[in-house]
Amino acid sequence: MEHASDGILLTDKGHGETSHGVVKKVKALFRGGTPVKVGHAGTLDPFATGLLIILLGQGTKLSQFIMSGEKVYVATVELGVETDTLDPTGNVLRTSHVPDMSSEFIQERVERFVGKIRQVPPAYSAIRYKGTRAYKLARSGQDVDLKAREVVVYSLHILAVDLPQITMRIRCSSGTYIRSLAADFGRDLGPGGHLRSLRRIKSGPFDVRGALPSSEITDKAREGVLSKKVLANRDALPDMGEIIITAALAEKVRNGYQPIWEELIVGQKQQTGIQPAQYNKWIKLISDNKLVAIVKLNLEDGVSRVKAKLERVFSA
Repeated sequence: MEHASDGILLTDKGHGETSHGVVKKVKALFRGGTPVKVGHAGTLDPFATGLLIILLGQGTKLSQFIMSGEKVYVATVELGVETDTLDPTGNVLRTSHVPDMSSEFIQERVERFVGKIRQVPPAYSAIRYKGTRAYKLARSGQDVDLKAREVVVYSLHILAVDLPQITMRIRCSSGTYIRSLAADFGRDLGPGGHLRSLRRIKSGPFDVRGALPSSEITDKAREGVLSKKVLANRDALPDMGEIIITAALAEKVRNGYQPIWEELIVGQKQQTGIQPAQYNKWIKLISDNKLVAIVKLNLEDGVSRVKAKLERVFSA
């Protein structure tokens, strides 16, 4: 058994596993004096594979910050077959003939889905509809009328065309449903389609190439090296600016004190990384090389009136 840790563990989820199953596996392996909180930063469906970020201990407080980052996927769309779940696990609703299409034509059509788009989430999703998870209502045969929402597709490149299948690389905002994107793309091409396979290769700054295969988690724990794979809370948000604060101020912050700008910049003349453009964005407060809090700098009326609103606080 491993000792309890705080931070994040990058895993490469295998095909057929549930995200909850990986969380449960990790939770059983990390033991301490008290039960260990374990969660994840973004579900992957069982048929999908790739980067699943596991949150440990106080790392569970990082969920909203990690999940807000952009994602990169490799997805395969199968044309000519539409399913009720928009993926390979569902019931087939319709089949259609798939005509010949050139790669150039497909890339031209796919460009329509780049930028800010509106998409309707799948009925078989965890979104709450009238107080109940949408997938529960859909499975019971009830109609689920989810509203379209705006997402951003930053780039979409065709990697391979082997009709009826098309494989593409998608870089998108948090909250984008690739199943919906695949179904919409299939309808735009004519014959319809569904998401055949999906692999998440990036989430925020993290790449699946640095992740531990979920099938190796138990073995690494037996070897006593799983804890070494855990990134500390401070390192879990490498793209977020940070300010080093004194131990005395850190203690006050951990007790709920919201510091003012003058307190934060004491001794910071040689520090870089915090620029005016980062006002109204999240900033890490660091002391003794540990994450103390995540704050939002609110610029009210000039630098002298910047206030730090506590978003999350981490115990020593």
